[in-house]
Amino acid sequence: MDAHGRTERLELADQNLREWEATVLDATPEGIVLNRSAFYPGGGGQPADEGTLLWQGVETRIAGVRKGDDLYLIPAEGDPLPAIGTVVRAALVDERRSALMRTHSGLHVLCGVVFRDYGALVTGGNMEPATSSQTGIVGTARMDFNLPEVPPGFKEAVEAACNAEIIADRRVDIRVLPRDDAFAIPDIIRTATNLIPENVKEIRIVDIVGLDCQADGGTHIASTRQIGRIRVAKIESKGKGFRRVRLEVGD
Repeated sequence: MDAHGRTERLELADQNLREWEATVLDATPEGIVLNRSAFYPGGGGQPADEGTLLWQGVETRIAGVRKGDDLYLIPAEGDPLPAIGTVVRAALVDERRSALMRTHSGLHVLCGVVFRDYGALVTGGNMEPATSSQTGIVGTARMDFNLPEVPPGFKEAVEAACNAEIIADRRVDIRVLPRDDAFAIPDIIRTATNLIPENVKEIRIVDIVGLDCQADGGTHIASTRQIGRIRVAKIESKGKGFRRVRLEVGD
């Protein structure tokens, strides 16, 4: 759970880590492999991190991450590549990661509210950092639910309930459990289809204490108040029995 290929995944243990030292294990224009990395590789609707590698006065921009047999950091086109064995100083783009953490936790608040109040499960979702901070919005997201009907006042009620949970400053706990122990937790899978492969024997649990507890591999803030504020921007119909909720997360 704490490694992918030859790379130790530091972000799973410390989601506030932004800079660290690492050794280059491989480097080609298709990807750089480090022995340790806090770059989130993307998944569960959360995009991959971006950042830089610094060594001997040289900088390589990291434009994304690709999962393969190893965890490959994608260098920006034309940027120099460090030699194998080089010790580099790696850094994430803090604004991007922090926005995605707030937005991802905001989606979990939404998921918890809609499941608690309407009994609906998630059928899909994704998130992006905002393209401009001038509006006060740090991230946008959408989440789809198997909700047959939209009750009167649904949009306003969901927004109010989400922001009440943010103000309640609920703690966000993360732990890893053996598969059998994780699946013994009621409603631990909040998606309509269980997407966790059978060969995964340890399950990472994100628990917004008292609201939402589910299997999840992304990065999150430490308490709901750090999300800021949620605005339900739009409710869309995505076919019979399926509704899309569009969110904005901001200050």
